Amino acid sequence: MARWTEVVLNLPVYQSFTYKNPHGETELAGKRVEVWFGSRKIIGFAIADADALPENFPVAESAIKPIVRVIDAEKLYGDEEISIARWVASFYLCAEGEALGAMLPSGKRETDHGMAILDDQDFSDARAELSDEQEAAVRGIVDETDARSAYVFGVTGSGKTEVFLQAAEATLAKGRGIIYLVPEIALTHQVIEAVVRRFGNLAAILHSGLTGSQRLKEWMRLRRGEAKIAVGARSAVFAPVQNLGLIIVDEEHDGSYKSSTTPRYHARQVAMRRVAGLRAKGTPCSLVMGSATPSLEAWHQMKTGALKSFRLTKRLAGGGFPAMEIVPLGTSDRAISARLAEEIRSAKEAGRQSIIFLNRRGFTHFFRCNTCGHEILCKNCSVPLTWHRSEGAMKCHYCGWSTRPPDSCPECGSLDVGYAGFGTEYIEEEVRRSFPGFSIRRVDTDAMANAEDTRKALEEFRSGQVDILLGTQMVAKGLNFPGVRLVGIALADTSLHMPDFRASERTFSLIVQVAGRAGRFFPDGRVIVQTWSPHHPAIEYARRCDVEGFFERELAEREELGFPPFARLVRLVFRSKDARLAEKGAEGAGEILRPMLPSDAELLGPAECPIALLSGNARHQIILRGPRLQPLQNAVRAFLTDYKTPPALYVETDVDPVTLL
Repeated sequence: MARWTEVVLNLPVYQSFTYKNPHGETELAGKRVEVWFGSRKIIGFAIADADALPENFPVAESAIKPIVRVIDAEKLYGDEEISIARWVASFYLCAEGEALGAMLPSGKRETDHGMAILDDQDFSDARAELSDEQEAAVRGIVDETDARSAYVFGVTGSGKTEVFLQAAEATLAKGRGIIYLVPEIALTHQVIEAVVRRFGNLAAILHSGLTGSQRLKEWMRLRRGEAKIAVGARSAVFAPVQNLGLIIVDEEHDGSYKSSTTPRYHARQVAMRRVAGLRAKGTPCSLVMGSATPSLEAWHQMKTGALKSFRLTKRLAGGGFPAMEIVPLGTSDRAISARLAEEIRSAKEAGRQSIIFLNRRGFTHFFRCNTCGHEILCKNCSVPLTWHRSEGAMKCHYCGWSTRPPDSCPECGSLDVGYAGFGTEYIEEEVRRSFPGFSIRRVDTDAMANAEDTRKALEEFRSGQVDILLGTQMVAKGLNFPGVRLVGIALADTSLHMPDFRASERTFSLIVQVAGRAGRFFPDGRVIVQTWSPHHPAIEYARRCDVEGFFERELAEREELGFPPFARLVRLVFRSKDARLAEKGAEGAGEILRPMLPSDAELLGPAECPIALLSGNARHQIILRGPRLQPLQNAVRAFLTDYKTPPALYVETDVDPVTLL
């Protein structure tokens, strides 16, 4: 009989708790349960059942609380998911219950999410003939004699998706399942359409655009074996795919694979661990990643042979890589240079389309006094407010706070005030004024209310109803528009000068990815890159599309400075409404942690975070750096276990951070 149940909670509590099972005939491990924790009820995760308590159990049987309620009728997770949660908790320094909480869907009942799933399971439909390069990649992905993971490195439009789909077909033919990861919802719908067309109702969709109950429905289809392919963003890496045989990480370089909340896991690392765990048990499973601009860590592994790589060099739809031109902005305050305007008109005359990209929402960047240089920052966050003309307000894109713009400088009283930079609203107004008679659509999170609005706008553009598409990250990568001749990057500098060691890598990757939207079907693609930093290496290498040259230069610089992939980092952020408390917390932690580190590791800081104030919280950080990760983890784990933070101080732990802002 299962008289006792071990439960973990989605709280920063680094232990499990034993509760009495009121249904002693039924095992509860794998189900969510409601329990009393102190004076409140909370949902927990049952991870083990027992007939008897361990010897010398510190609590009398009569004092052990019973489980209040069992949430799930059937098991939601099994031994493999519990094992993954334990690894996530150990690696990313969080509680096991927090890891399970991030993995599992939160819905209480299964509902239909209304997506059109095809009944046809003939996944051979619409297969494309593969090139020799693609054939070699597919063979290498499903070749089980090589335990190394694979990487498909190919120019945009070179057919990486078809390689992934045919590798999935081969895996299904062996009776095994697949996880197909994509980086973000804006990109997901195209992959979903391709996978559903190919695999029918064998595909289950998992992403944050669904409600918890909708995700639960798809999760259970996978767990029961009714669906064999999980498609989704970051958290789909935990999907309970039965007899898992392949994990695909599309656009591997994308930063959205890293969680920004506890546990701060990276889907790429979890995928590697999951595959390694299955292989260790004798279960064949493969991992393949792909991108036109790999992360520097992946590139380094390819160069050292830790990853087997497959190169795709040709655009298969008849296009060529577009000609790229750098246009210095100088002192111009116009969003569209004369050169970019000329190419937009030329594309229209040729019956083709243009995309104008800016990595910034809003009407302009920020309010600035031309007399004293004062900028208006968010009262809750140490970042400039963005002017949204359509709303007549300046808004913070971190916490959402907004205010009316002043008529004079709050610092010196000068009336010589204005706005520096430009956003998508500003560009939209200038484009509509400059190109009367052109059909124009703006796609960003301000203009699009939901994913369906985005899908409709992109479909209108794909069908040729729109001449100019304006947008931010939503149009930057992964999207395939046959009629696009021109891509204009209005301002390439947005992320270039951020105080982050990955700033150059992000800028280079973004330019190459955005440029890849042009000339995919015709050899006459054009890219105009407007910048205030025309000679910066990231922009120069991107202009030449010299991926290898840029990465080799960046690797040399990272090695000299001691940053990943030549060092490992653990970041601790101390935040509080009380600025002094955040500062003292970081200082105290530094004093505790510094003597715990080995001689080849170091502690950087404490210091203010580059974004020192966020949502009203002051933020200070310390960074642990060393050649090996485990000693850093051990030190932080000991600190988190023993150090009792004041109630108003919060500690955020980030292992292998992708940003230091």
